[in-house]
Amino acid sequence: MSWEGILSSFQQQRTTIALGGGPKAIQRQHEKNRLTARERIQLLSDQETLFLDIGHWAAWSMYTEHGGCDGAAVVCGIATVCGRAVMVIANDATIKAGAFFPMTCKKVLRAQRIALQNRLPLVYLVDSAGVFLPLQDEIFPDEDDFGRIFRNNAVISALGIPQLAAIMGNCVAGGGYLPVLCDKLIMTEGSGLYLAGPALVKSAIGQEVSHEELGGARMHASISGTIDFHEPDDAAAIERLRQLIEHLPRDARAQEFQRSTPGEPAAGPSLTQIVPALAGKTFEVRDVIRGLVDQDSFIEYKAAFGQTIVCGLARLGGFPIGIVANQRHPVQSPKEGMQFGGVIYHDSADKAARFIMDCNQTWTPILFLQDVMGFMVGRDSEHAGIIRAGAKLVNVISNSRVPKLTVIIGGSYGAGNYGMCGKAFDPRFIFGWPNAKYAVMGGKQAAATLLDINVAALKRVGKEPDPAEMEQLRSAVTKSYDDSTDIRYAAARLWVDDIIEPDQTRERLIRCLEIVTRHASAEPFRTGVLQV
Repeated sequence: MSWEGILSSFQQQRTTIALGGGPKAIQRQHEKNRLTARERIQLLSDQETLFLDIGHWAAWSMYTEHGGCDGAAVVCGIATVCGRAVMVIANDATIKAGAFFPMTCKKVLRAQRIALQNRLPLVYLVDSAGVFLPLQDEIFPDEDDFGRIFRNNAVISALGIPQLAAIMGNCVAGGGYLPVLCDKLIMTEGSGLYLAGPALVKSAIGQEVSHEELGGARMHASISGTIDFHEPDDAAAIERLRQLIEHLPRDARAQEFQRSTPGEPAAGPSLTQIVPALAGKTFEVRDVIRGLVDQDSFIEYKAAFGQTIVCGLARLGGFPIGIVANQRHPVQSPKEGMQFGGVIYHDSADKAARFIMDCNQTWTPILFLQDVMGFMVGRDSEHAGIIRAGAKLVNVISNSRVPKLTVIIGGSYGAGNYGMCGKAFDPRFIFGWPNAKYAVMGGKQAAATLLDINVAALKRVGKEPDPAEMEQLRSAVTKSYDDSTDIRYAAARLWVDDIIEPDQTRERLIRCLEIVTRHASAEPFRTGVLQV
């Protein structure tokens, strides 16, 4: 498929996800005199500013047995409000009344983590029926489940990071703790805040009480004293939030990070003209780098050594950055001979590790551009110490104190994902292009391996598959594996924060750099024992 076809398909699906529960559900929300989650965010945000969506594709094509939950029934992202960057977490009541599914918890936790790492104020727009009971065992008890959200509220507050909440609909059961653990709490007329609703109260203790008397805005404003501001409707609540946010300190930048006057990228072909739509094809990654960074700012590091990874310093929107990128065409090494593109060899791992250490010395944020097949295997590679070199690379990435950003622009396979700062290695933000693939190994290798396993299982029970059955089995295995390597599959599970179009990448990265340079870690750079 061409880039045009891929982007058109993704744009259509992205628009569908943004509609939440769909037109009828949106109409029902409006009939309650309430805005949708995205309408609330739009009203809260400064006009003509970028909303940096986090987890837009969460739960995509998941929970189909329950009717689906695209977007995980919550909208998360970084908005600009009164000139200040804030993390917004807004329940989408058009999807299952904003109930929490397992992926809803993970999406909220990811948003809280980004806010914590970057010292971003948080705004919660609460409109949720609470835990989705049919899946309560996957939502309620574990360390990265529902309760962790409230634990994070308390930890974030103790660090002095502002948290504001507006209850604009339902807020029931354990979910009631979230807004009450915030610094400032707004509630609209007609909303409800209680640990148990009227029906449950009657069932539990036999007491008959109305919705308003039990947990309405007037009661909490005048009797319990739980809320700070009682507003008539969504528009008034959002205006109050803007007033309160305007009293927060202006966005700062940690003194360790600098920014010069932003430049423009070099004139030339677009990124979709440089990178083939089909992942795994060859291209020159230096052209991608030049298409992203400020013109004439790229300084390549050890250009003639370890050439399957390109490293260098540049400026992006005026921010100094280090870049670690997989080279996607074959290269000729004076010592090793021909090396395959997209593969991490011992020399490229050594080079990248040293470069990352140097970036940590100079407080330079690092951008990883992933299109990686994995680490080189075989006798010669093992003799050269590929495991040792790979371990060193993983060590320095794991212990980096500078902000890391990762963009998957092609394949992200196996341990190569680790060596190029995959999700497990704490990138502040991680994005994928629509053509990206995400798996433990390439599709052909995996399909062959899985087919052998299936055939062996059939033979153990005395069944010898005929050629037609083999072909049917091969097709089924290949389709299943291809589905699971699709970047949408990864984004649905929050392995990437969002899927972005290639030509949006520079704008998104500049916004991310504005965010990640707000705060510098107080920890010194240290690696422990390195295999040298």
